[in-house]
Amino acid sequence: MPTINYTLLNRQLEALLDTRDWLTNSAQMCAFIQQEVPDLNWTGFYLQRQPEVLGLGPFQGKPACHPIPFSKGVCGAAARQQQTQRVDDVHAIADHIACDADSRSELVIPIVIEGYLWGVLDLDSPLPARFTADDQAGIEALIATFQRQTDLPTR
Repeated sequence: MPTINYTLLNRQLEALLDTRDWLTNSAQMCAFIQQEVPDLNWTGFYLQRQPEVLGLGPFQGKPACHPIPFSKGVCGAAARQQQTQRVDDVHAIADHIACDADSRSELVIPIVIEGYLWGVLDLDSPLPARFTADDQAGIEALIATFQRQTDLPTR
């Protein structure tokens, strides 16, 4: 698998996010990641619009599961724990929510503003163990850029 230059991707994302609008920026970010990061079959946001539940936001890929309670799946765990979840084999997770049977590995990064969970960014891959520690750090850096350049509504 080729090494991804996340520093370059971050500079490109900074230029791409030329508005403060959360909807525009989240849609652009999904399309950008889906285009630039190889071996993904789904990239998208799930947003907390009601307590303890994630609702589908902008995404790239097949139609997705909605809603996702904090108590279920990898996205729910990321939301509940407010910690990144990197899963090499989603089929080994007892409460995995299988939106796409082709997905094998997953990376979910929570987006937290002043202690409040705004949502999560979910990346799925058809390859087992697709996401490395470098991918996690790189995508977390992209999320930090997204947060700096976007007015995210809370509550």
